[in-house]
Amino acid sequence: MATLLLGAAGSLVGGAFFGPLGAVAGRALGALSGSVVDGALLGGSRSNVVQGSRLSDLDVMTSSAGAPVPRIYGRARLAGQVIWATRLEEVVSTKVQSSGGKSSRAQKVTTTTISYAYFASFALGLCEGEVTRIGRVWADGKPLDTSGLTVRAYLGSADQPPDPWIEAKQGAGNAPAYRGLAYLVFEHLPLAKFGNRVPQITVEVERAVGRLEPLVKAVTLIPGSTEFGYDPRQVQRVLGRGAYGAENRHVTSAESDLEASLDQLQAACPNLQRVSLVVTWFGDDLRAGACTVRPKVERTVKDTIPYGWTVGWLPRLLAPLVSDHEGRPAYGGTPSDASVIAAIQNLNARGLKVTLNPFVMMDIAPGNGRGDPWSGAASQPAYPWRGRITCDPAPGSSGSPDGGAGADAQVAALFGTAQPGHFSNYFGGILYLGPAEWSLRRMVLHYAFLAQMAGGVETFLIGSEFA
Repeated sequence: MATLLLGAAGSLVGGAFFGPLGAVAGRALGALSGSVVDGALLGGSRSNVVQGSRLSDLDVMTSSAGAPVPRIYGRARLAGQVIWATRLEEVVSTKVQSSGGKSSRAQKVTTTTISYAYFASFALGLCEGEVTRIGRVWADGKPLDTSGLTVRAYLGSADQPPDPWIEAKQGAGNAPAYRGLAYLVFEHLPLAKFGNRVPQITVEVERAVGRLEPLVKAVTLIPGSTEFGYDPRQVQRVLGRGAYGAENRHVTSAESDLEASLDQLQAACPNLQRVSLVVTWFGDDLRAGACTVRPKVERTVKDTIPYGWTVGWLPRLLAPLVSDHEGRPAYGGTPSDASVIAAIQNLNARGLKVTLNPFVMMDIAPGNGRGDPWSGAASQPAYPWRGRITCDPAPGSSGSPDGGAGADAQVAALFGTAQPGHFSNYFGGILYLGPAEWSLRRMVLHYAFLAQMAGGVETFLIGSEFA
């Protein structure tokens, strides 16, 4: 208001003494003076405080007195009982925002927002121990992703130690170990997505009852044809701007499918010592002299993070595709070198001895138009066994070179001439500088070099299922 009044007064005075130019100058000076007055009368600052919802009761749910401790056989989903808990932990966050105040007339408004977050720490008794494994967890009936949470499982052995978090709260020597009881400890479980309350927890528990599992000392890890399935780290497929899909993680109990599988395997087979890791390249012909053996991919275009698919510096865009079967890839792709290295290192870290098994799968689609060395037909049978690779014509057929120099030449073509000196470590990848061939020797030497990069394996298996 003062701006308007003093601006008009300044215009009148200036016009009376100095004419039209004086009127303009007088209005400007009057308005400036008026803004100072307005700022003094209406300016300054104002503070607002916005406080979020806060719990009045920080106690955790309690257990039922006299509830029985169940004993399970096989696999069961149990609700359990809270056997220990602290009060909910309240974390207060304060955020200050200011607006306005950029001119002498504007009022500066400061808004202080106070929010509250709650965390629960508790132990959930499940059943009589000792159990084989504690698996998936559900919260309010929905799968709970525990990979980013601090959750510790105790299987209920007769000598299990006290939980360190419980002992830290109760004091050294004052924490029960709950020996003979299988239980979970949740440390600082965020409660925001559960409405700031402790959710209803149910847990998958397994107890092996047979005598077979303790006898298992070695297993074979397949499928062999999986681009990222062997990586213990999570790999995601880029679906679009800000959109990602699971590539090798379809569980909630571990970082990847491999991690979850190996955890379950070692829990079920406590005496496991060795794992044979199968990695696949693809053959394309039953005629030894015409067969190439090379890595392949499921799709030419597929963006993944945190890294893309490569095998020996061969990128996805240059790799051949596996054949289609009913509109879908007939096989998974060759494992990325990075995933195989990570798998070997993970198995070694678990105390397991690794056998690396470079494996040939025959990617020969129906109607392939390749002559069959066994029957003489115009096309070879679809997706045959690798043990059917032979000389052309096959042994026993008319004109077969079996047992002669012709057969030797065909087999030599299948094996190739790649040498160890053709391979080197180039910026963390395997660089091949040898004959332009896709052969058995190139595959085997590639993985021998890769095993060395991974820190070594106990055994290297060559030629599996060729006879």
